[in-house]
Amino acid sequence: MMILKELFQKYANFMNNIAIIPARGGSKRIPRKNIRNFLGKPIIAYSIQIAIKSGLFNEVMVSTDDEEIANIAKQFGASVPFFRSKLNSNDNSTTLEVIEEVVSMYKEINKHFDNICCIYPCAPFCTTMNLLNSYNLFIENKFNTVFPIVQYSSPIQRALNFDNNKISMSYPEFKNTRSQDLEKKYYDAGQFYWINTKNTFEQKNIYTDYSGSIILDELNAQDIDNEIDWQIAELKYKIVNKHGN
Repeated sequence: MMILKELFQKYANFMNNIAIIPARGGSKRIPRKNIRNFLGKPIIAYSIQIAIKSGLFNEVMVSTDDEEIANIAKQFGASVPFFRSKLNSNDNSTTLEVIEEVVSMYKEINKHFDNICCIYPCAPFCTTMNLLNSYNLFIENKFNTVFPIVQYSSPIQRALNFDNNKISMSYPEFKNTRSQDLEKKYYDAGQFYWINTKNTFEQKNIYTDYSGSIILDELNAQDIDNEIDWQIAELKYKIVNKHGN
């Protein structure tokens, strides 16, 4: 595996990348989630600081509709050159729509970027090494997109349907297959996406016909959708950093 210094040197002279951190103010399940205190600082600060530390970006910006979020983002080193439109600040706005709006607004001030890394604001497990290694994979293989994934801890081929207290197998063809013989399956870690601007916008989807991934273990990823998730994330973060993972 390449060390950080080698990766820095490899890409420093020709990068034209932007990190976009989408952080609207109207989170519902966890109010003010994107700037809530996570072990001593606003959770969005982790994404901003890791992006800056990586050295991979010409600009690290936060896309938001919220003045408080914008002020906190600036305090930790991100730029907020414009505010997000109301159209892309509702519950139905997709990540790609938000990114397309940002790119469009930069074009109006004559700024263009070849590659984008969309880093979610609630991604404290995102690391400089993972950003660098995924970028290396992205560039070397000319993928449209690259993002981290995590293996399901239990075989999804053994999933069950539950209907009116009755159980049935979702995939009965695997009923007698040994767990170790089942194909491994993965899910999106929900941390960041490297995006080739041209190719991805043409396909109108982050999951394209030529996307790649790096694999994370369960300890280095956590969805944060409710209070229990938040507590688990803080516990995992403490464990990871205690042991230097």
